[in-house]
Amino acid sequence: MAYASAVGMPSLFYGGKRALSGNARELRGRKGYKGIVAKAAGDSSDSSSPSIAEIVQNAWGNSDDRLGIVGVGFASIAVFWASVNLITAIDSLPFVPSALEFIGILFSWWFIYRYLLFKPDREELLKNLKGSLSDILGR
Repeated sequence: MAYASAVGMPSLFYGGKRALSGNARELRGRKGYKGIVAKAAGDSSDSSSPSIAEIVQNAWGNSDDRLGIVGVGFASIAVFWASVNLITAIDSLPFVPSALEFIGILFSWWFIYRYLLFKPDREELLKNLKGSLSDILGR
């Protein structure tokens, strides 16, 4: 069973002459206090959808080539480690991070100008996105 509770802060626009001071018990009697309580009851997870652990256990149990799965797991860890070290090495170079940031800013501005600034271009972007989505989903 999930339970959440929150208490709101007092209003900053208190009409009195005194400054806001004290704890929440003192503020409850004031005009500007607004208390908010939020409660959630029940389990928010859907029991029909399996958890990640169950998916992994089912995949491991149904697998014929467990050695291949272990090899792919170790290879993915090695690739992740190598990519982190490569990014750290590139980041330590004096000019490259600034140049890449500048290129990213230029590309962002180009994308905004090309697709988001004018209505016909936004419609073209939506058409391209819908076409790509239908190609991916096979519709």
